[in-house]
Amino acid sequence: MALAGRRDGLMLRGSGGSSGKPLSRGSRIAVAVAVGVALGCVCAFLYPDGLLFGSSTSALHWPRHVDSTTCEPSGQVTSLKSELATLETKNAAMRRQINELSMKLQLAGQGKDETLYKAGPFETVKALRTNPSVIPDESINPRLAKVLEEVAVKKELIVALANSNVREMLEVWFTNIKRVGIPNYLVVALDENIESFCKSKGVPVYRRDPDEGIDNIAKTGGNHAVSGLKFRVLREFLQLGYSILLSDIDIIFFRNPFDHLYRDSDVESMSDGHNNMTAYGFNDVFDEPSMGWARYAHTMRIWVYNSGFFYIRPTIPSIELLDRVAGRLSREPKSWDQAVFNEELFFPSHPGYEGLHASKRTMDIYLFMNSKVLFKTVRKDAQLRKLKPVIVHLNYHPDKLDRMKAVIEFYVNGKQDALQHFPDGSEKGET
Repeated sequence: MALAGRRDGLMLRGSGGSSGKPLSRGSRIAVAVAVGVALGCVCAFLYPDGLLFGSSTSALHWPRHVDSTTCEPSGQVTSLKSELATLETKNAAMRRQINELSMKLQLAGQGKDETLYKAGPFETVKALRTNPSVIPDESINPRLAKVLEEVAVKKELIVALANSNVREMLEVWFTNIKRVGIPNYLVVALDENIESFCKSKGVPVYRRDPDEGIDNIAKTGGNHAVSGLKFRVLREFLQLGYSILLSDIDIIFFRNPFDHLYRDSDVESMSDGHNNMTAYGFNDVFDEPSMGWARYAHTMRIWVYNSGFFYIRPTIPSIELLDRVAGRLSREPKSWDQAVFNEELFFPSHPGYEGLHASKRTMDIYLFMNSKVLFKTVRKDAQLRKLKPVIVHLNYHPDKLDRMKAVIEFYVNGKQDALQHFPDGSEKGET
C-alpha cells in the first residue's frame, strides 16, 4: 500500500498543488502513465529475467548454452537444401507461368483497339523491344535437347549446317572457332562422312533423325540448296528454348561474337551493305521529271540482311519467320533463300498480305564484316586496317577458301600484304 500512497501523493501535486486544489482528470491520467513508465524501467533493471520466473528455474526460458551433442546440423542442412530445391522448382514454374501469361497478353492485344498500357509523358514512351521467349518443349526432340544442354552456354550457341561438299572449308571454320576459344558451337551434319569427320576432330556434332524430304537435299545439294535447309532445321532449336547464332561455313571468327550482341530483337543480323548508308538505311530520292513540281519522290532503302549469319531468339515471331521462309522455299524451288528471308522480314502488311511482326537489328558492319567491306574499303584504309573484326564472311566472292586463308594470314599472322593480290570483285585472284 506504500506504493498507492506514493501514487496519491504525486497526483496531488502539479501546477495547482501548492494551493491544495485537486488535479483535473486529464492531469491525473498523465501522471499515472508517467509513474507506470518509471516503475517499468525500475523493474526491468532489477529483474532482467522477469518478476515471476528466474533465469535458472524458468521452464519457458531458452537455454543460453546448448549441449553440442543435442544438435543435428547435418539433418538441418539436408532439410534446408530440400526446402531450397522445392523453392527453386516453384520459382522456375512461376517464371514459366509469367512467360506464358506475357505471351497470352501480347497475343490478346494484337488486332484490338483498346489500349493496354497508359502512355507516359512526351518523349518518354518506348515500345517493348523484345518478345517473350517461348516455353521450352523438350518432348519434340529429347535427343537434341540433351546435346544442346551439354554444348550451349547461357542457352546460346553457334550452329552451322554442313555436308561433304564443304568439308575443307568446314575445317577452317571450326579450327578458328577453337583458336578463339568459343566453347558453344555445334555442327549439324547432313551426311555420315561429316558426322564421322567432326567426331574425329573433337567437334560437337549432331546428326538429325532420317527425314526423306531433307536428306535428299542435304546429301547432294549445293550451297544454296543446303542454305535453305537451315530454316527447317533451326525450328526445333528455338522450340527447345535456345537462341541460335546461325553461321555459314565461309566465315572466319576472330573474337567471341556473343560478347558483341545486343539481344534486344527477334533477329539480329549482319548486313550485305558496304557502308553506313547502305547497311543502316537511307532516304533515296526518285526523280521523275514528267511529274513537274512533284517530280521528286522520297523512298526508304536498306541493303538486305545476310541469311548466312544471324542471331535469332526463341520467340513466336522468330518461329513464324522460319515457318514462312521454309514454306515458301518448298513451294518456290527456284527462289533464293536470302531474298525470301528479307522479304518476310521487311515487307509490310498490305491488301492480301499480312506482314511479320518481328523486331530487327542490323549488326555493326565493321565488326561483323562482309567480304565486300573488307576488300573494297577496309584493306585500303590505314585506320580501318587496324580494326580487328569479330567475324569476316566471304559472302561476296566465289574463291572462298583461298580468301579465307588469306584473311587468316592478315588478321591472325599479321601478314600485311596477304590481301593485296585479290581483286575487289568476284574475279578469282592470282595464286
